[in-house]
Amino acid sequence: METTSNNGETHAHHISRGKVTLIAFVLALIVVAAWLAGYVPRRNQENAAVAAANEAKTEIPSVSTTVVRQSAADVDLVLPGSVSALSEASIYSRATGYIRKRYVDIGDHVKEGQLLAEIDAPDLDQQVAQARAAVAQAQQQLGMARAALIQAEAQRDLAKATLVRYQGLVKDGAVAQQDYETQVSGAKTADALVVAQQANINASQDNVNQAQANLDRVIALQEFKSVRAPFAGIVTVRNVDVGYLISSSGGGQGSSPSTQSGATTPSLAFGNEMFRVAQLGTLRIFVGVPQSASSSISVGMQATVTFADRPGREYQAKVTRTASSLDPTARTLLTEVQLPNSDGKLFPGMYASVRFRQHRDSPPMLLRGDALVTNASGIQVAVLGDSPQGQGLKTVHMTPVQQGRDYGADMEILGGVKVGDMVVINPGDEVREGATVKPYLVPAARGGSGR
Repeated sequence: METTSNNGETHAHHISRGKVTLIAFVLALIVVAAWLAGYVPRRNQENAAVAAANEAKTEIPSVSTTVVRQSAADVDLVLPGSVSALSEASIYSRATGYIRKRYVDIGDHVKEGQLLAEIDAPDLDQQVAQARAAVAQAQQQLGMARAALIQAEAQRDLAKATLVRYQGLVKDGAVAQQDYETQVSGAKTADALVVAQQANINASQDNVNQAQANLDRVIALQEFKSVRAPFAGIVTVRNVDVGYLISSSGGGQGSSPSTQSGATTPSLAFGNEMFRVAQLGTLRIFVGVPQSASSSISVGMQATVTFADRPGREYQAKVTRTASSLDPTARTLLTEVQLPNSDGKLFPGMYASVRFRQHRDSPPMLLRGDALVTNASGIQVAVLGDSPQGQGLKTVHMTPVQQGRDYGADMEILGGVKVGDMVVINPGDEVREGATVKPYLVPAARGGSGR
C-alpha cells in the first residue's frame, strides 16, 4: 500500500501474513466462545427437564385426601315460601245497578257484616213489587177455590139427603125407579165435584207457594243492594266509587281507583271485584317440602320464618296442615305454616324463608363436594385402600355413590361409602382405578356438619 505525504513523498506500509493469521484466529475463538456460552446452558436445561420427566414417570404421585364422616342428626331445612292472608275474599254483588253510597276504602278495618256500599237497583225493586202482586193474586185464587169447595160440599150434602128420602119412597112405590136412579147419579156427581174442587185448592196452594218462593228470591236479591263484609279484616282492594255501574257479573265497570300494579294512574277494571277483604291477624305460608324431608314434617311442628328485608329478625311459626300427598310433578309435599301477625307489620305477597329443624334417626354420610367425580359412569369418588407396596402407599378404587343434600362445600352421600373411608380431593388424571398414590390428609373444615 502506498500513501502520499504533505511534501509529495510516497511511503509503502507492509502488513505481515502472521499478523493476519493471528487476527483471524482471535475472531474464531470469540465466535466459538459465544456459541458455547449459549448452547451449553440450554443443553443442560434440556437434560435436566428430560431427567425430571423420567423421574416423574417413576415417582408415585401425592394426593390430598379427606375422611368420610357422618352428618349431624339434627339439621336445618330452609325452603322458600310466599306469604298470603289467612282468609281473603273478593266481594261481588248479586244486584245490578249503580253505586249510591260507598263507606270504606283501602286500608280500612271492617267488622263482619259491616256495610261497605249501597247499590241503587230500581229494576230489582220493581221485580219485588211484581212478585208481591203475584203472591196476592195466587192467594185470591186460592180463596175462590176454597169457596167453590164449600159450595160443592153443600151440593153434595143436599144430594145425599135427597137420595136417602128417595130410597124410602122407592120402597113404598111412591116414586119411579128411574127417578131414584137419577138421584143416585146426582149424588155421585156431587161427590166428584167436591174431589175436583179439592184438587183446585191444592193447585191454588202450589201457585201461592211458587209465587211466595219467587218473592223470597227477589227479596233476597234485593238485600244484596247492601254490600257487606263477609268477615272481619282489612280492605285491600277497592275498584268502585259512587256512580259506578255494577254489571250482571257483580263487578264494577269503569276506571278503577286502585290497582294491583302500584301505578298512580287508574286502570280499566271491567268485571273486577268491588272490594277485597283479607284477614291479616294471622298469615299463612305455603312451602313445598322435598320428598327426602317430607317424612320429618308433622302438624304442630315449629318453624322459623325470616325475611330478606328484615335482617336479624326471626318469626316463630307452626305447621298447621300438610297435603299428605306428594306433587307427582315436583315430588314435593305442600305444607302450610301459619305465622302470627298481631302487629300487622307483615303483608301478604312477601317472600319468606322457612326453616325447619329436622331430626334424622339414621343420618347419611358427609363428604367434601370437591371429592366427587362426574363422568360417563355417573357420580364416583376415589376411595383409597391399602397398597401391597406398603410404606404408607394407597391404591385407588373408583366407587359410585348416591348424592344427597348439597350444602355447598359439603355434600351428603346416601350410599357407596362408609364413615372413616379415605377419599381423594380434586382427583387429577393420575387418580384412576388401581393407581398407587401417596395420601396427604387435609383436615376437615369446622362447622361442615351439614347444617
